[in-house]
Amino acid sequence: MKTFLYGAIAGAAGTTAIESATYLDMALRGRPSSSIPAHVVRELALRAHIEPLAAPDDTANDVTKRRRSALGELSGHAIGIGIGAAYGLLAPLLTRTPAIARAMALGAAAMAAADVPAALLGATGPREWEPVSCLADIVPHMIYGMATVAVYDAIANPQ
Repeated sequence: MKTFLYGAIAGAAGTTAIESATYLDMALRGRPSSSIPAHVVRELALRAHIEPLAAPDDTANDVTKRRRSALGELSGHAIGIGIGAAYGLLAPLLTRTPAIARAMALGAAAMAAADVPAALLGATGPREWEPVSCLADIVPHMIYGMATVAVYDAIANPQ
């Protein structure tokens, strides 16, 4: 249970890191926030028959759009903390694996946990992304992995 909690804490730190990297990218390039998480929420609400979250964007009111956006962002936090908690359960088995390999694998797992459902729900098509969009997705997820592994190692194995 302790490694699960350490992993969740580390995942929360990693989530802060990925958000910081993403907001820095938005500030430097002047790009808007992604609408993909809100689109995923709408698609899930549509399939679950949850009104008004399932309303089409052109008929949804501002409150509904803000709720979808908030739920989409919260889902990112759940993914980050959940991946960290799962890592905490596996970390004792990975003591011989270099930290950089664990970090990259963790970043890839977090990226897959976010991007695969979004692609399957039609919210995005990663195969159609421009190279800069790919980097804007990969780099923050790798930062998530590095931060999560570093925090986990620091609290689980204090020197």
